[in-house]
Amino acid sequence: MAVSEVRHTVVTNSKNSVFKIAFMDGVNGITAAYTLAVLVPLALVRRSVPFIEESYLIVAILGVLVFSIFNYRPKGKAKCFAGDVGSIGIAFIMLFAIGSLIAKTGDITWMIFLIVYGIDGCCTIVHRIMLHEHLGEAHRKHAFQLMANELGMSHEVVSLFYMGLQLVISLVMVYLVPNTVLAHWIYLVVVGVALVGAYILFMRKYYHLHAEYLASLKK
Repeated sequence: MAVSEVRHTVVTNSKNSVFKIAFMDGVNGITAAYTLAVLVPLALVRRSVPFIEESYLIVAILGVLVFSIFNYRPKGKAKCFAGDVGSIGIAFIMLFAIGSLIAKTGDITWMIFLIVYGIDGCCTIVHRIMLHEHLGEAHRKHAFQLMANELGMSHEVVSLFYMGLQLVISLVMVYLVPNTVLAHWIYLVVVGVALVGAYILFMRKYYHLHAEYLASLKK
């Protein structure tokens, strides 16, 4: 892939991804936990591929760790929140680093470092379109929101689950998948299909709880 094509693809995907990441919030600790799940693998890749200044990743990781002290707490007990501005800022930090890696290697499959959020966000948008909802309206239809609200899982557990899932996927990419574009694409497709399938099964089993919640609001 030509350098100009890589840059165009990175910019286009980044614009769309910023808003997906920014609105993937609403559970204490999930923004901080997921950001660490993205930045740590990037720091590991940086050891062999000098795609960005190492200090950029170190400072970002330290900042998120400090934020976690006040945000990674049970529901109703968080001392501070990222908010829209903070979430968008964090999104740009992650996407700049991933975009730099893609531009350096010419391999767009490094976007897999955001695949858990990406699949949840994209599938939720498709789901809402199928329900004929206005996409600009607030909602609670993300998988992690159903986990925390309808299923009553603690915010810490939900955040750790998303963090752990993304970390496992990313570390397999870094250490176990052969370092070739073909192998990266195969892994990306397999993981993407698996996550989409898991999302569909999860919604088929538990979405009725959210539908019942919405129906109760109209009574």
